[in-house]
Amino acid sequence: MQGCTPMTETTSTVRTAETLELQRLIRALDVLEAQFRQQRAILQRRGMSLPPGTLSNLQQARAELERLLSDYETSAREIDRLRELGRTAELINSTLDLNDVLNEVMDTVIRLTRAERGYLMLRNPQTGELEFTVARNIEHRTLMENEFIISRTVVADVARTGVPIVTTDAGSDERFDAQQSVIRHGLRSIICVPLLLKERVTGVIYADNRIKSGVFAEQELQLLQNFANQAAVAIENARLYEALQANLAEITAMRNLLSNVFDSIASGVITTDAEDRVTIINPAACRTLNLEAAECLGKPLWAVWELIPPETLQAIREEGVSESVEIDCDVAGRGTLTLNISLSPLRNTDRRIEGVAIVVDDLTEQKARERQLNTVRKYLTPAMVDNIRSIEALGLSGERRIITSLFVDVRDFKRYPLRLAPHELMAYLNRYLTVAADALTQHNGIIDKYMANEILGLFNTQLNPSEDHALHAVLAAFDMADAFYALYRQLGEPAEACYFRVGINTGIATLGNVGSQTRREFTAVGDSVNAAHRLIENAQYGEIVISETTYQACAKALERIPRLILRKAESITVKNRREPMHIYRFYREAPR
Repeated sequence: MQGCTPMTETTSTVRTAETLELQRLIRALDVLEAQFRQQRAILQRRGMSLPPGTLSNLQQARAELERLLSDYETSAREIDRLRELGRTAELINSTLDLNDVLNEVMDTVIRLTRAERGYLMLRNPQTGELEFTVARNIEHRTLMENEFIISRTVVADVARTGVPIVTTDAGSDERFDAQQSVIRHGLRSIICVPLLLKERVTGVIYADNRIKSGVFAEQELQLLQNFANQAAVAIENARLYEALQANLAEITAMRNLLSNVFDSIASGVITTDAEDRVTIINPAACRTLNLEAAECLGKPLWAVWELIPPETLQAIREEGVSESVEIDCDVAGRGTLTLNISLSPLRNTDRRIEGVAIVVDDLTEQKARERQLNTVRKYLTPAMVDNIRSIEALGLSGERRIITSLFVDVRDFKRYPLRLAPHELMAYLNRYLTVAADALTQHNGIIDKYMANEILGLFNTQLNPSEDHALHAVLAAFDMADAFYALYRQLGEPAEACYFRVGINTGIATLGNVGSQTRREFTAVGDSVNAAHRLIENAQYGEIVISETTYQACAKALERIPRLILRKAESITVKNRREPMHIYRFYREAPR
C-alpha cells in the first residue's frame, strides 16, 4: 500500500509538531499571565495599570488553545484507528479530499454492482439526521438531489435497522407493495446497504436500475456490503481529515494571533529552555536590548545578553521562585537604560520546570520624566504639577471666582543678622520660605509666587477647590506661626523673637494664565488679592490679620482653636481703597 504510506507519515509528523506547538503556546501563556500579574502589581504601586483587557484576553486565548488541543488529539487518535482499517481499500484511500472520496465511492458502487445510478446519504454528526451527500450515474456524472428519485422508505429502513436490502424486481416484491414511490417510478432492481462504523450507521448507499430486473443478487449484496465497510472507514477518515485541516487552520490562525499579541506587547518577553537556550524573544525585547531575534534563538541567553548570568537562570529553575529587579545598565547602541527585569520559572503541562521566562520593561523614559517632575516640583506646588493639564485648559481668558488670598512676610531683610555673606543670607531666607511654603501646601494651598521675603498663597482656585477655603488659609497661618517659633529656637533666636507677618482676605478674583504664548504663569489678580497684601503692610510682627469676609467665613471654627488670641478688631484705611476695611488682629501664642 505504497500510496498510503507518505500520507500517513506526513500527517503523523504534522500532528506531532502541532501538538507540541500547542503545548508550548499554552505553557508560554501560563508564564506570560503570571508575569503580567506581577507587572500589574508593580504598575499599581506606581499609579499605573495594564491596558484594559490584557489578562482577560490572555486567559481567553489559553482556553481556546486547550480546546483546540483536545479536539486535535481526539481527531488524531480516531484517524490512527481508522487508517489501519482503510489500508485494504487503496483505491478510495488514495485521497483524503472528501468530495473525491465520495465520488470515487459512488463510481465504484456503480461499477461493482452494474447499477444505473447510485446515491449516498451521510448522517450529520451534529443533528444525527441523514443528509443528501452525492449522487452519480453510470456515466460518472454527478446528479442533483431533485434529479434522483428514490424509495425513501427503503433508505429509512436500512438507516434505522442497519440491515441491507436487495431486490431483483421491486415491482413484484411483496415487501414494496405499499410503497408508492416504487410503484409510481417503476423502480426495478434496488440495493441499499448501511455504512457501518463501529456498529454505528453513519450513512446509507443506495443504488438501483430502473430498466433491468435481476441486476442485484446476494453476490452483489455481499460485495457491496464489504466495500461499504471499507468506504465507511474511508469516508470517516476523509471527514476527520477535513476536520483536522480545519483545526490546523484554526491553530495556525491562533498561533498567528498569539504572534501578533507577542509582537504588540510593549514589554520585552524572552523564554529559555532547560539548557538556557533562547526559545522566544519578541520584538519589544529586541528593540529594548538592541538584539536581532535570528541571532538569539537557539543560543544561550547569557551569550547574547551578558546581564543575566547562567547562575541566575539556574537558581530560578532549581528554586522555582520568581525574582524581580530594577537596574541601570549599559546597552550597546542605546546607552544607559533603566530596566525592570522579572524572571519566573517556565513550567510545562506537568508543572515541571523546563526553563525561565523573562519580562523586560524599559523604564528609562519614565524615570527621566519622574526626574523632570521632581525638578519641576522644586519650583511649582504639588497641586500645580498634578493639575498641569487643568492649567493648560484655562487658556489666557481665566475665570472669576471667590478665593482666599494669604500673604506672608517671613522676615524683613532689615531684621537679619548684620554682615551676612550673600550665600548665607540666601540660606537663611530659604529656610524661612520653606517653613511658610510647607504650611501652605499642608493645607492644600497653592503658592502663586515668591516675592523676595514674601509668599502669596491661594485657596479655592480651579486647582485646589475647597468649600472651607477661608478656614484652610487661617489654619495654614496658625501652623506657619508654630513652625516659625520652632525655627527661632533651632536658630538660637531670642525668646521674644517674632519676625513674620500674615495678611488674609477672601473675595472675588480673576484666575488664569498670564504671560506670552511661550511662557505663562498661573496667577490671581484683583482687588481682593491686593487687599491681602495691604493687610500685612498694616500688621505688626507676629500678627495674623484677617479681613471681615474671611472672619465671617470661619468665625465659629476659630472659637475652637487653642492658643489663639484676638488682639483687636478695628477698621483701618488701606492704600488705594476709599472705604475702610474692618479687620481682626490675631496672635498665635507660642507653644510651650
